[in-house]
Amino acid sequence: MKNYDVLVIGSGPGGQKAAMQAAKLGKKVAIIERKPYVGGAGLHTGTLPSKTLRETALFFAAFKQRAIIGFQFSPGKDITLSELMHRKTEVIRQQMEVILDQFMRNNVEIIYGEASFLDARDLLVRMNGGATEELYAEFIVIATGTRPARPPDIPFDLEHIYDSDSILGLDRIPYNLTIVGGGVIGCEYACIFAALGVKVNLIEKKERLLSFADEEIVNNLMYWMRHSGVTLRLNEEVVEIAVESRGRVAVSLKSGKEVVSEKLLYTMGRVGNTDMLNLGAIGVKADARGLIHVSDSYQTAVPNIYAVGDVIGFPSLASTSMEQGRRAVCHAFQKEGITCEIAGHLPFGIYTIPEISMVGENEEGLTAKGIPYEVGSAYFHEVARGQIIGDVHGMLKLLFNRKTHALLGVHIIGERASELIHIGQAVLNYGGPVDYFKDVVFNYPTLSDAYKEAALNGLNKL
Repeated sequence: MKNYDVLVIGSGPGGQKAAMQAAKLGKKVAIIERKPYVGGAGLHTGTLPSKTLRETALFFAAFKQRAIIGFQFSPGKDITLSELMHRKTEVIRQQMEVILDQFMRNNVEIIYGEASFLDARDLLVRMNGGATEELYAEFIVIATGTRPARPPDIPFDLEHIYDSDSILGLDRIPYNLTIVGGGVIGCEYACIFAALGVKVNLIEKKERLLSFADEEIVNNLMYWMRHSGVTLRLNEEVVEIAVESRGRVAVSLKSGKEVVSEKLLYTMGRVGNTDMLNLGAIGVKADARGLIHVSDSYQTAVPNIYAVGDVIGFPSLASTSMEQGRRAVCHAFQKEGITCEIAGHLPFGIYTIPEISMVGENEEGLTAKGIPYEVGSAYFHEVARGQIIGDVHGMLKLLFNRKTHALLGVHIIGERASELIHIGQAVLNYGGPVDYFKDVVFNYPTLSDAYKEAALNGLNKL
C-alpha cells in the first residue's frame, strides 16, 4: 500500500488547486483521475468548449452584421460545430500541458483509475487496465464534479436529443432548436445558437430566467434574447418529449402547447459523480442529486475527508471550486498565516450574449432585508468606449446604502461584464463607499468609466 499525506479524487479545477496547495506545503500528494486525461469537465466538456463556441458565435455574428456595410460573408448551409470550434482542440491541448507541467514541477503524482473508499483513510483504485491498488492518506479531498442529469423518461439518442456534454457533437447547425431549462447553461446555449442564426425555443418552468440574478438585468437580457430570435416560453412545464417518425422532436407542455424542432437540448440540472465512490463505507451520504454536504471548512461528516467544487453544489463555478480546493487543504493542515475562509463577495459570470456578471446584494435581497439603498446606473451607449465598440445594450448598476454610502452590490450586462465586475468586487471586499468611484480617475475612454457615471447618478439622487 502506498502512503500519502493527501489524496485528491478528480483533476478538475477544485482538485487541481487542492493538489497544488498540498504540494506547496511540502506534502506528498497524488491526484486520481478516472478519465485518461486531466482537466475534468470544465476543460473538456463544459466551461472551455462552450466559451470557445461562444467566441466563435460572436465572430460569426459580427461577419453577418458586416454584410450591411458591404462586406460579404457566406458560411454555407452545412457548416459544422467542429469547423466553428477548430481552435478548441488546440486550446485544450495547451491547457493540459500547463496543468501537467505544474504537476510535474511540484511532484504531484497522477494516478489514472477509478477510486472508491475502503475506509476513512484508504482508497481502492481500479486502474484503466484492470489492475487494482490500495492507497492510504491522512487527508482525502473529493473533487469528482458533476455530470448532466439524464431522467429515464427523456429519450437521449445523440441524434435528436442532447445534454450539455453531447450537444458539442452535433453533426451540423440545426435550423431550429428547443432548449429545456432556463438556467445558466440553457441561457448560454440559447444565446450562442441564436447568434449562429438558429431559431431557438427556450422552455423554463419558472416565471423568469435566472432567478438568483438582479431582475432588471435579467429583463434586459430577455429583451435582447428575444431580439436575437429566441422564443421564451416561461412558466411552462414539460409533460413529454418524443421523437416523431419524421425525425423531429416534439415537446408537449402542460398548458396544451406543443413545440416541434429539429434538435433538443436538455439542461435541467446536474448530478454529482459520487455513485462510484462507495461513500457508505465511510458513513458519508450524498443527497438525491448525488451532492455531498460539507461544513464551512469543506469537511464532510468524516473530519479528514473534504469535498470541494461542483460536487458540493452551489455556486458550482470553476473560480469558486479552485479556491475551495486550495482552502480545504489549508484547513486540513492548519498552516499558520494561511487564510482558510473564502471572502464573502464572490463574483458570478454568466456568458450569455450579452454577458452578465454580478457581485454582492441585489435589489430584491436588500428590499427583503429592509436595508435602505439607492441605485446608480450607467448605460454603455452613453459611455464613449461603449459608442466606439458599438455596445448599445450594456449597463452597469451600483447599489449602495443611502445612509452610510457603503457599496452593497454591482450588476453589469454587456461587453466584458465578467472582467469589469472585479473593480466593484475589490471595493466591496474592502468595505469601500460608492464615493470611491466618484473621486477616482479612470482611463478614458474605457468601459470602466461607467463606474464613475453610475456613482454620480446614484449620489445625485440623494
